[in-house]
Amino acid sequence: MTKTERLFRIALVVKGVDGAAELIGALLLVLVSGATVQRLVAEILARDLLGNPDGSLARHFVAGTSEFVSGDRTFAVLYLALHGVVKVALVIALLRKWLPAYPVAVLVLAVFVVYEILRAVHTGSVVLPFLAALDTAIIVLVIREYLVLRREQRVSPGR
Repeated sequence: MTKTERLFRIALVVKGVDGAAELIGALLLVLVSGATVQRLVAEILARDLLGNPDGSLARHFVAGTSEFVSGDRTFAVLYLALHGVVKVALVIALLRKWLPAYPVAVLVLAVFVVYEILRAVHTGSVVLPFLAALDTAIIVLVIREYLVLRREQRVSPGR
């Protein structure tokens, strides 16, 4: 296994874990009250994980949570659940080297990138551009792996 193939597999595992985390997050959003979410973010993230509660990153998380709690959570739940299911399904298909899944994965990830960038511009998110860059890198790896598999398939069509 080459270094690039190893990197591809690692990226897929990270995407799979991310998709599973999104599914769990969607479930938690259904089960946990908005006040509990807000309290957890304010107390745990802002204080313990992001340093000074008056810092800009901590304020960003608290403000985002306040906006989330005051609004309708249906979109967030549906987005996380759908995003998670799609990611997990694509990761399974790609790990099994199912060739038709590769173009679908590129298309889906490209849609995610566009959405992440648009949402980042609209919300001022600091996390979404990072996720868009990560998804872009994974698109490059998926395309590379797809081309390698197609080349191998042409060389040994009996597989």
